[in-house]
Amino acid sequence: MSEHDNPIKAEKRKKLHAMKEKGINPFPYSFEKTAHIEKIVAEYSHLVAGEKKPENVFKIAGRLMTLRNMGKASFFNVQDQTSTLQCYVKVEELSELERAAFDLIDLGDIVGIEGYVFKSQKGELSLYVKHFHILTKTLEPLPEKFHGIQDVEIKYRHRHLDLISDPESRKVFEKRGKIIKAIKRFLDDRGFMEVETPVLQPLYGGAAAHPFTTHHRALDMKLYMKISPELYLKRLIVGGFEKVYEIGKNFRNEGIDRSHNPEFTMLEFYEAYTDYNYQMKQFEDLVSTVCKETTGSMKVSYQGKEIDFTPPWARLTVMDGIKQHAAIDPQDEKALDEYLKKNSDKPVKLDKLTRGEKQMKVFEIAAEPHLWQPTFVLDHPVDISPLTKIHRGNSQLVERFEPFAACMELGNAYSELNDPEEQRNRLKEQESKRGHDEEAHPMDEDFLHAIETGMPPTGGVGLGIERIVMIFTDRPSIRDIIFFPTMKINNK
Repeated sequence: MSEHDNPIKAEKRKKLHAMKEKGINPFPYSFEKTAHIEKIVAEYSHLVAGEKKPENVFKIAGRLMTLRNMGKASFFNVQDQTSTLQCYVKVEELSELERAAFDLIDLGDIVGIEGYVFKSQKGELSLYVKHFHILTKTLEPLPEKFHGIQDVEIKYRHRHLDLISDPESRKVFEKRGKIIKAIKRFLDDRGFMEVETPVLQPLYGGAAAHPFTTHHRALDMKLYMKISPELYLKRLIVGGFEKVYEIGKNFRNEGIDRSHNPEFTMLEFYEAYTDYNYQMKQFEDLVSTVCKETTGSMKVSYQGKEIDFTPPWARLTVMDGIKQHAAIDPQDEKALDEYLKKNSDKPVKLDKLTRGEKQMKVFEIAAEPHLWQPTFVLDHPVDISPLTKIHRGNSQLVERFEPFAACMELGNAYSELNDPEEQRNRLKEQESKRGHDEEAHPMDEDFLHAIETGMPPTGGVGLGIERIVMIFTDRPSIRDIIFFPTMKINNK
């Protein structure tokens, strides 16, 4: 609908021009706020009905959410980042310009209020308005419903409307920030150094994923968006930094569903002289600590079911998971083939898969739906883990774990491979797959040069920030906890 067809927008624009004609600036440069609403509510909620505090004057600013015009007096609600507060104004007490501005306001406008606190006869904490200022005159009407946008298309595409109309949505994103701060605090307190690695890379690696590609005009070269910081963080371990971490964006050119977005936030940390056993303990300490700090408990309710992050978490090897949940021998390739033929949602090209790849697909189908409580999935097949040390007890496996909760993989961790000859052989094997597997690692000579220079024994861990945030905020979709999720262009 064009503005010519929308009488509300046309009326708002008319009021904007009327303000300017009266000498009112509808877009002033600043406003001297002295308090957030949340602070006022906390300090004065004890007042009794009819009590007032004219000696304490506050300046608040925010968005006009409701307006009840009662002739000579009006009630309206102002919402800032922290909360909402009722305001009461006697129009005759305002200056001439303030009255003119107040007469031309609409829901959604951003206003500044100067006044004192009182409690109405009905017991509602309020601000008695002494001065009124228009700070931003809006042209777009607010959504009709103020209890949250129900249309998810609007909710995700126009996040600003969602944040304005749904306080719970704002709280989710505030908690996301607190979760990331708590993670950083945990690692900082343990002596880790926060670092940054390139987003644009000449080669991609560190994960099995399709990359996004771009072209650098000045250098006339193809570049890839980062799918993982792993290979760069390991270079820093080689360089002598013993504990490093990065929280940053990764980009994977893959599908979108409730737990996947092409652009997402990942924590990766590496610690010299440790292995995956040490990092398993550290990982459950990290998540349980952050859970307690940000939710108040190590137990959370997610989609109506409890998850208990209290250490120690359950351990389940890949092979035991296949035996328990698929009821087949994980070494019997014929049994693996038959299981995949019967239970895969999509046709599987079995002749293109190694035995390890088949084992992981069976585990994914049979075991993962049972991993509601926090569980470490251990000891993966060697042929799907090219950057991981061989298991000390079984040369067909590697020392790797994937933490699960709510039937979602939360991360990935290894005893990192640091034998340069074995690393080269593993990457050669991956390189040979690239004809039919675009997710296979390319050969990275710069990375191999670093490993040949000497990387100490190292434990490395990745954690998907969004998936932890989903669980800690009880949100069913990753798009609920990413401000601006990737969406198809709307050509309407």
